[in-house]
Amino acid sequence: MEHVVSADGTAIAYERKGEGPPLVLLGGGFRDHHIFDSIVTELEANFTTFAYDRRGRGESGDAEKYAVEREVEDLAAVMEAAGGEPFVFGGSSGALLTLEAAMVGAPMRKLALLEPPYRVAGHVGPPPGFAERLDSLLEQGRHGDAAEMFLLELVGFTPEMVEEWKNSPMWAANEAVAHTLPYDTAVCGDGRLPVERLARTQVETLVVSSTQTGDWLRAASQETAKALGRGRHLELPGVWHRVPPEVLCPALIEFYTD
Repeated sequence: MEHVVSADGTAIAYERKGEGPPLVLLGGGFRDHHIFDSIVTELEANFTTFAYDRRGRGESGDAEKYAVEREVEDLAAVMEAAGGEPFVFGGSSGALLTLEAAMVGAPMRKLALLEPPYRVAGHVGPPPGFAERLDSLLEQGRHGDAAEMFLLELVGFTPEMVEEWKNSPMWAANEAVAHTLPYDTAVCGDGRLPVERLARTQVETLVVSSTQTGDWLRAASQETAKALGRGRHLELPGVWHRVPPEVLCPALIEFYTD
């Protein structure tokens, strides 16, 4: 992997593949750049992709103190390495980070998002004291319990869904990056849609949601697109919080190249 140095001196690792105009990809909670492996396979004939490990994950470094602004700077550093004004795709909490970057004027050709997890239309955010309890579990080394609490109380999983995840091969990887869950918690904040700031954002933006996602994620996608100065919403066949690459990527190619 290649590396770029962010504004605070943290090394951010990224993988460059393909040919064509640059496209930066960043993911959400629990994931490193490998979440995009199958997507890159679909896109690399049309774009030079830059999939990166958010700080604290994979081959990227970290800092002693976290702030959302540092992750916005990380994205800006990768965008600069990609040529300065790339296409950008962000999923889940990564979608919120790309919007934060867009709202402070980071230069993007076009922006596509998968289900930014704002809380709208009466859907509630994390309970009081969530961040403090999450930190406490991590300080005790209870990474599995922290991951479970994050999924139940912030993401909105049912206990049955959590058990299914815990019994899957991905659970060990989830526990391995559980120390970054406070980062995603900070990115999500209180969950409120920043309507006025989004309205001032003029980058052309496609907000994608899945036909089989949660009601709150669908509502968030629709309201985000509505709030943006140049946003539109697209629903595609998929499962909870995911659209398969063979469905998502043709839509992205059409949007970015139109």
